[in-house]
Amino acid sequence: QVQLVESGGGLVQPGGSLRLSCAASRSIASIYAMGWYRQAPGKQRELVTTITRGGSTNYADSVKGRFTISRDNAKNTVYLEMNSLKPEDTAVYYCNAKSVTISATRDYWGQGTQVTVSS
Repeated sequence: QVQLVESGGGLVQPGGSLRLSCAASRSIASIYAMGWYRQAPGKQRELVTTITRGGSTNYADSVKGRFTISRDNAKNTVYLEMNSLKPEDTAVYYCNAKSVTISATRDYWGQGTQVTVSS
């Protein structure tokens, strides 16, 4: 198992930046993939970005060129750098850890952190 705790959310003006952090309770080096998802009011949770243990990244089209995911295995932490924020980026952002073993695939989630982009 792994517990995830997000931080860094808040209120920011359009065009501004925020950096989210996701601290894991144990080593993330062997976890198949870490990622960020978001859920806006009245909408389904959607993928924002993922990073595999090998360092490969994947981004939703809506955030390409503006968001960057990174991981620090020594600190058991994943980051999401968000630039050029837009009002449509407003959502609760959730950290995800995907564990893949021979017997099962399991998803772990943090409690979420609110990001509000508004003037």
